[in-house]
Amino acid sequence: MYKVLIVDDEIKIREVIREYAEFEGYCVSEANDGMTAVNLCKENDYDIIIMDIMMPKIDGYHAAKEIRKIKEVPIVMLSARGEEYDKLFGFEIGIDDYVVKPFSPKELMARINAILKRNYKKDPDSIMKSFKFKDLEINMSGRCVYVEGAKVDLTPKEYELLFYLVKNKNVALSREKILSEVWGYDFFGFDRTVDTHIKMLRNNLGKYRYIISTIRGIGYKLEA
Repeated sequence: MYKVLIVDDEIKIREVIREYAEFEGYCVSEANDGMTAVNLCKENDYDIIIMDIMMPKIDGYHAAKEIRKIKEVPIVMLSARGEEYDKLFGFEIGIDDYVVKPFSPKELMARINAILKRNYKKDPDSIMKSFKFKDLEINMSGRCVYVEGAKVDLTPKEYELLFYLVKNKNVALSREKILSEVWGYDFFGFDRTVDTHIKMLRNNLGKYRYIISTIRGIGYKLEA
């Protein structure tokens, strides 16, 4: 049974999400502010967190940063703010998805289910364990990336994107295909998601940014 933490200062929002999550068979916990969420994560393990941005004490962004220091758990951010800047900032700090209020509970659950399925139901025997290209080393099972021996810190979504590109190296991948496989559903509402994450990933790879090629009119390809 998956354990879900819902963090929102609006009780009605928590109640709606709880109802749908429990219908899916998930075990649900709640917090009404970011500080409580951080403290709960220190004491408990969760499979996914659904968290509002605007909350008392500390906001969702700061709570996500603090949680990332102690746990690597998927985070879906909720917000009434749908500006591109807000979404980009969320992705840069490592959230897995961004849902704008008001939202469809069914769509939210579809996104949650996709993230859980992608993160926890893969067959370990079918996953590539490691990849090496010159001084670039990628440990798939350990989720570690090294450039010239120095560890590179990536967000959870950047890890997934890089691993997907590596597993399909030298194959031209459309943005739609990447969205479907890495995000787990037909993404809509922010059509620059793939481009934004590719840019961040390239920046983190430094001297090896060039191995991710842009295929004009299609998408991207890892060439190594």
